Amino acid sequence: MIAAGLTGFATAFALILAIGAQNAFVLRQGLAKAHVFWLCLLCAVSDALLITAGVLGFGIIVELYPLLPQIMAWGGAAFLFVYGAMRLWAAWQGNYAMQLSGQSAGLWATLATGAAFTWLNPHVYLDTLGLVGAVSTQFTDIAEKTAFGIGAVTSSFVFFFSLGYGARLLAPVMQSARAWRILDVLIGVVMWALAVKLLS
Repeated sequence: MIAAGLTGFATAFALILAIGAQNAFVLRQGLAKAHVFWLCLLCAVSDALLITAGVLGFGIIVELYPLLPQIMAWGGAAFLFVYGAMRLWAAWQGNYAMQLSGQSAGLWATLATGAAFTWLNPHVYLDTLGLVGAVSTQFTDIAEKTAFGIGAVTSSFVFFFSLGYGARLLAPVMQSARAWRILDVLIGVVMWALAVKLLS
């Protein structure tokens, strides 16, 4: 069971480690020190639900509805393009008084954006329902499969809370409007690159 749990933890952690739209948003909120706990909880719980569904074999739905990934890709790409444009527009305007004063968008607006990054991203479904679900099939024993799922879910909580609160270590660097402008340009470019990748 320990081996199964470690396999689940390592598998999910490796998949989630890549810097994507969701991670970039959590990082930005962590730097702003705004709604970090609730955003990390939202992302981790969402991952937990998807991982659980993947381990239980929910990935078969994609096989039943082959157009689903394409529809999700279009929706996700549209959202990423709009959010990327928002970040580039913010960088162009250069008004970061709110960030420098420690203010942020409201809790519900932040959670809504975080939910969109999670549930409108086709790669999240590929990773959790597809890949994690596929790896879990090597464990046929119920106890081992459960341990695998718990390990995978645990890695998601560890990752998001480490990213959200670990971002504060970079806070001393983010004390100028120029630093926030550079961050927004980088995030905007990453969002557009991910949107193009989804469409290709």
